[in-house]
Amino acid sequence: MDTKSLVLVHTSCSDRAEAERLARDLVESRLAACASIGAEMTSIYPWQGRIEREQEVALTLKTTSAAFGALRRRLIDRHGYDVPEVLATTVIDGNHEYMDWVREWVTAGKQE
Repeated sequence: MDTKSLVLVHTSCSDRAEAERLARDLVESRLAACASIGAEMTSIYPWQGRIEREQEVALTLKTTSAAFGALRRRLIDRHGYDVPEVLATTVIDGNHEYMDWVREWVTAGKQE
């Protein structure tokens, strides 16, 4: 993957407060240029032998492929779940001015 390419990172959080805490931390640390917190959703999934049904909040982060490894480590470390969902999708195209802005913010940050 090209280190200048952009990545959308999806995770789910237990509530809006956790999503906001994680979003602020990742943007302030320049591991993400933007974090979008979605509406509450219902997730149904198997966990420890049971089918669970929980209310969660989606969090989408915009970053670079070069910063993704550090973002993933920090997100997993600071997330409240034992096994947090962290899914990355490469951006194939978009508004070039926006994409440059993401790169500038994240690249100017100190990567862990």
